Amino acid sequence: MRLTILGGGGFRVPLVYGALLTDHAEGRVTEVVLHDPDARRLRAVTRVLAEQAAGIPDAPGVTATTDLDEALRGADFVFSAIRVGGLAGRADDERIALAEGVLGQETVGAGGIAYGLRTVPVAVDIARRVARLAPDAWVINFTNPAGLVTEAMSRHLGDRVIGICDSPVGLGRRIARVLGADPKEAFVDYVGLNHLGWVRGLRVAGRDELPRLLADPALLGSFEEGRLFGADWLRSLGAVPNEYLHYYYFNRETVRAYREAAQTRGAFLRDQQARFYEEAGDPGVSALRAWDRTRAEREATYMAENRESAGAGEREEEDLSGGYEKVALALMRAIARDERATLILNVRNRSTLRVLDADAVVEVPCLVDANGAHPLAADPLPGHATGLVCAVKGVEREVLSAAESGSRATAVKAFALHPLVDSVNLARRLVDEYRAAHPGLGYLE
Repeated sequence: MRLTILGGGGFRVPLVYGALLTDHAEGRVTEVVLHDPDARRLRAVTRVLAEQAAGIPDAPGVTATTDLDEALRGADFVFSAIRVGGLAGRADDERIALAEGVLGQETVGAGGIAYGLRTVPVAVDIARRVARLAPDAWVINFTNPAGLVTEAMSRHLGDRVIGICDSPVGLGRRIARVLGADPKEAFVDYVGLNHLGWVRGLRVAGRDELPRLLADPALLGSFEEGRLFGADWLRSLGAVPNEYLHYYYFNRETVRAYREAAQTRGAFLRDQQARFYEEAGDPGVSALRAWDRTRAEREATYMAENRESAGAGEREEEDLSGGYEKVALALMRAIARDERATLILNVRNRSTLRVLDADAVVEVPCLVDANGAHPLAADPLPGHATGLVCAVKGVEREVLSAAESGSRATAVKAFALHPLVDSVNLARRLVDEYRAAHPGLGYLE
C-alpha cells in the first residue's frame, strides 16, 4: 500500500513514519512517498526516517520528490500536511494581529483567517489533482486550519477527504485517566468544530462519568484543562472545552500574555526548526537525535503563554508525546482493512448538528469502516456553544468565498465577523497588512 505525505519535509513527519514502523500486519503501508517543494527539508527528514528504520527489515520504503503530480500518482492514501508560507508566514500572522491588539494564533482569530486565506487555494488545487491523478485515494488532512481546509477540499473530493486533529483525543485521554478509566474503553461525547469543541460526557460501560469529574474540585484541578479553565468555569459550562477555547473565554488575558512574551509561538518554532534543519543536514550528526531533542522542547512549550496566564503549570509528561500520528494510523487501518473504529474526526456534518447544513465540516465522533467515516448522532449543543459554533462557521464560509472569488471585501467581512476581531475598520487594516506581508494573498482585489 502506498502512502503519499504532502509536506513531506515537515517536522512532524517522523511521528507518522515511526507509527508505521510498529505496524506489521497484512495490508500495511509498504511505500512512503514524501513530497515537499523544499528539497533541503526533504533531505533532512529522509535522514531522520532512515535512522528510524535502521534494523527493521520490513520498514516501509521511502522516496522523496519535489514533483507534486509524481507524488500523487498511484497513491492509496494521501496525508496532506502542508504549511503555505512556512513558519515565517505563521510568525507574521501572529505579529501583525498582536500589533493591532488582537489574537494572532495560527488557527484562531485573525491569524487563523490569514492562514486560511493563504492555504485554501493551494488545498483546492491539491484536491483537484488528487481527483484527477488518484481518484480512489483517501485524503487525510492534517493541514490547519483543519476544519476549514477539509471543507474546502471536500467540495472536490466529497467524503474521501477526512480531517484529523489530536486535541480532542488528548482531551478525552486526560479525562479518562483522571477518572481511572481506560481511554480505549471510553466513549467521548465531543461535539463542535476543529479547535472549537466540548466534551459533554465520557461514557464507560454505558455510564456517564463526567458528572463525577465536574463535582470534584480535586479531580478538576488534577489535569491540564481543569487548571487552564478553572473548576468554577467548567462547572458553569457543564462540559470540558477543547484547550483552544481558552483563546475565547480568556481572550484579554491571553492577548496580554502573548504580547508580553519574548517571541510568538510561530517565531519560536521558526527559529527552532531552522536550527534543526541546519543540524540535520550535517552528515556527521545524528539527524534522529537532533529531531528527538527538538521535538521534546517543542512539546514542552506548547501553549505555554496560556498556561502561564492561567497559572496552570507545566504540561504533564504523558501529554508530551503528541498523538495525531496514532489517530491517522487508526483511521487508515479502519478504512484499508475494514477494521471498524470510533474516532473523533473532521467530516461533513450531514444531520449531526441541525444548526449547520449538511456540507459543513464538523468535529465529532465517527464510525469508520471500509466506506469511510460516518458521523454519529449527537444531542444539540447548548445555546452558548451553538452561538459560537455558528459564528465561527459563518466566518469559515466567508473565508472560502473570498478564496474562491478573490474578493477583498469578502475577506474583510470574514475578519470583521469573527468574535475575536472587534472592529470593521480593524478588519480592513488587517487585510491590507496581511496582503502586504504575504505574496500568497495577492489574489485578493
